[in-house]
Amino acid sequence: MERGRRQTKKCLLTAVFLMFVACAGWVFAGALEQENEIRQAEASTKTASETVLLGGMPVGIYMETDGVMVLSTETMTGIDGSEHEPAAGLVQSGDYITAVNGEVINGKSELLDVVDHLDSENVVLTLQRGDKTMDVRIRPVECGPGEYKLGIWVRDNVQGLGTVTFVTGQSRFGALGHGIHDVDTNVLMSVAGGTLYKTSIQDILKGEDGSPGTMEGIIVYNSYNILGSIDKNTEAGIYGTVDRLDQLFDEQIPIETASTDEIETGSATIRCFVDNELKEYEIQVTDIDRSGKEINKGLVIQVTDPELLEKTGGIIQGMSGSPIIQNGKLIGAVTHVFVQDSTKGYGIFIENMLDQVK
Repeated sequence: MERGRRQTKKCLLTAVFLMFVACAGWVFAGALEQENEIRQAEASTKTASETVLLGGMPVGIYMETDGVMVLSTETMTGIDGSEHEPAAGLVQSGDYITAVNGEVINGKSELLDVVDHLDSENVVLTLQRGDKTMDVRIRPVECGPGEYKLGIWVRDNVQGLGTVTFVTGQSRFGALGHGIHDVDTNVLMSVAGGTLYKTSIQDILKGEDGSPGTMEGIIVYNSYNILGSIDKNTEAGIYGTVDRLDQLFDEQIPIETASTDEIETGSATIRCFVDNELKEYEIQVTDIDRSGKEINKGLVIQVTDPELLEKTGGIIQGMSGSPIIQNGKLIGAVTHVFVQDSTKGYGIFIENMLDQVK
């Protein structure tokens, strides 16, 4: 049996993850993130008095995690007929596996390959848990002849749709205005890098009270459609560099950014892509929270434009990152939609986003 264990294949349980981002949030295939009364789709803003190129364009997003993210552990029936959960109490949801038996791994395929060639009964996983690094020892379970499992569900990438808020003179972009959190663990995903792609919006599902709408699009992941790179995922949005401005912008519109103290309640507009058209729609800024308690909820907004209300019902999943403009200046970006009233939502100060690109 010992000889068989050294020569047989050890397997990891893996999970396939598909996520779409729509205005005012990430739309997950099969499940939308929600909080009691507010469905969150996050955004960000930062330092003002700067001129940037005005966004509002949808883009495709692909990001790889920094290590392999643990989703959960699994109970399995061993070849002995008993129930086993070898990773229980050792790994936690939100941990990142960065090495196996001292060998650095960067993705799920590398993790599987290393486990396939183990020659020891015990597996030592190096984990990143928050700011701490630790080693844990796990004993694989024999689930069938020549089949060994660690009983861990993992993820190593995220993909979907989002909205670009702005691009600076150094070709740095800010998008979404909120961080990308794992749909299962709700942990802000630690990313090693990613790619920005052209996308095509195919359909819009109109929102209604209790059920926010969404955008659906197609991303073709090839070199021809690459727009740039992603290097940061923060609570204030995702950030990176645009390499092909001419492919991202049909028209490059410079706009000055506003400081937080310039923003006032009253009329404003949001710029977003609806029905194959990029344009501004009327809204009201109904409340301003300058306390900084929540980085991506400084503004409360309400859609008043009859055309946008007819087309989308208000703020929909996918508008996250849509620019908010007031008095000719960029003041922020759309972040969340209220589940019980899709005409209302949150926004982030542009100052918070600008701080992230410096």
